[in-house]
Amino acid sequence: MTRSPAELPTPDADALNAAIRELWVRSGGQLSADEQRIYSALVLQWARTSQRGDVARAA
Repeated sequence: MTRSPAELPTPDADALNAAIRELWVRSGGQLSADEQRIYSALVLQWARTSQRGDVARAA
């Protein structure tokens, strides 16, 4: 059975942050149009996650 995106587990803030950093490293700091869309989606999801309080306090 196929699940809708709303039913999929949401990555935690650390996983999203790692994906954002990896995207920047992989792109060499120059995001293509597709990478910009991915970056925007990741940042929006990270913001939603952090608003829920899932972000650990920085040490």
